[in-house]
Amino acid sequence: MIQEKLKTLPESPGVYLMKDICGKIIYVGKARVLKNRVRQYFQSNKNHGAKIKAMVAKIADFETIITANEVEALILECNLIKKYRPRYNISLKDDKSYPYLKLTAEDFPRIVLTRRVIHDGSRYFGPYTNGLAVKETLQLLRKIFPLRTCKTFAKRPCLAFHIKRCLAPCANKVSREDYMRFVNAAEKFLEGRTAQVERELSAQMTAAADALNFEQAAKFRDILVAIRKVTEKQKIVTDSGDADAIGLARLDGETCAQIFFIRDGKVTWRENFLLSNAYDEPDAKILAEFIKQYYSRAKILATEILLPATLAEDDLKILAEWLNVKLIEPKRGVKRSLVEMATENAMRNLELGMRNEIALEELKNFLNLPRLPKRMECFDISHIQGAETVASMVVFENGLPDKKSYRRFKIRSTEGKPDDFLSMREVTSRRYSSTENLPDLIVIDGGQGQLNSALEIIRGAGHKVPVVGLAKQFELIFVEGSSIPVELPKDSQALKLMQRIRDEAHRFAITYHRKLRRARNLKSELDNVAGIGAKRRSELFKAFGTIEKIKSATVEELSTVPSMNHAAAQSLKNFFDH
Repeated sequence: MIQEKLKTLPESPGVYLMKDICGKIIYVGKARVLKNRVRQYFQSNKNHGAKIKAMVAKIADFETIITANEVEALILECNLIKKYRPRYNISLKDDKSYPYLKLTAEDFPRIVLTRRVIHDGSRYFGPYTNGLAVKETLQLLRKIFPLRTCKTFAKRPCLAFHIKRCLAPCANKVSREDYMRFVNAAEKFLEGRTAQVERELSAQMTAAADALNFEQAAKFRDILVAIRKVTEKQKIVTDSGDADAIGLARLDGETCAQIFFIRDGKVTWRENFLLSNAYDEPDAKILAEFIKQYYSRAKILATEILLPATLAEDDLKILAEWLNVKLIEPKRGVKRSLVEMATENAMRNLELGMRNEIALEELKNFLNLPRLPKRMECFDISHIQGAETVASMVVFENGLPDKKSYRRFKIRSTEGKPDDFLSMREVTSRRYSSTENLPDLIVIDGGQGQLNSALEIIRGAGHKVPVVGLAKQFELIFVEGSSIPVELPKDSQALKLMQRIRDEAHRFAITYHRKLRRARNLKSELDNVAGIGAKRRSELFKAFGTIEKIKSATVEELSTVPSMNHAAAQSLKNFFDH
């Protein structure tokens, strides 16, 4: 059947889809001339790499789609690879979960975090590979630009307006024209064009002051100061122009691409991407595939893309036409240094992954584990003489923190009396009451006593997961059934990994303990305020965070807190003012 189909192939540009015996698409490619490109797979295979030979052996059928030109073929190829994720295509790892920042297409736009890109008129920024970093970016944006965050308009301004975090378009506190000035500034900030934002805000601040609109001028001034604090940390690397500098690194079969984003002559941010199925391909092929897949998801904002390798002539031409941008491989100067810096960082990322793999393998061997501890959970207890006792659980996946899986516990069984053993029994009982998502290794921060407390609960629940205790004093590891601890070599990656997870558990526990302690101090100070009960204390702390911020708040700001009213706010203000 394949030989008959080969005879009818068109001499046109388009896309071809290779299928296995089950009809599953295993490879998607594009061609300037379908007839020539598809036939090459079924001719002499002496020039084919191992991956292509393995793929061809599995091809039972193929399908072609004719397009008007090569650019259309490239776009269709990108979409089909994203849709089918064929086994033999070079592809971005975990690309389905990459987060974006979305500037909504509403009358009064918002900036939100999303993992879905839909054609709704909104503007998307990304994709980003570091979920924590993008959340921090969103928090920074909300601190700098007072745009609304609520999904629906309220009837009156909320607390965000009173603490200068929102312009309150819901209550007609700002015109759409003035609101859009802040939206446009936020949009340019996300593009990395901070110098342009500063110039425009400075001009708008001056104009507002000249018009005696000092409140508006003050808003522009505050944003300008916040942006300058951010841009002070950005390194100037080139005199002018915007560029994306791509680095490419390969190590032991793994491939990583990194992009440095240069806007207004400064490196504004960077992103790492791991690629699959790239082990048997030349750098030029990997680079072309990465550019296609990344820029099919992200809007090109640069005037040129700096490359670490020379692309095939056909790929260079079609990508430049599609992106409407210059693709150059710099040989010397600042631009070459940028590419080398991106490549060095990509290699560092691979080496970190390799070190984590080594650490997991070492842990497995040193502790005689039944399998690699790819998922590790570590527990720590924190309190001051039994007061506000809390526990933390941090999770490491493949040697890296998985912060979305962290949990914290307020210990109920030991309030007022220090008892780390009982606390450990409680937290492990609450965590391991079910068999859901069990780890490969449980780490208890502490020695033999804490380990035994945890084992009593974990084994009692019928779980066979390995459990170890990590003593602080000499970094000794206590294992089940032995009074003699294991001492990991001081220069081993395994010890460094255990220290990292232990320190992270300690940090997370201390942070929660301090939060509860602040809440307790707040409660004690507010106990004598007439009209302020437990519910209002809780809402005040949730809204302001510290007693100092509550003291400095106005009556109007205090009144906007849920459960508060003007009388209670005035009573609270009078209490602190006297």
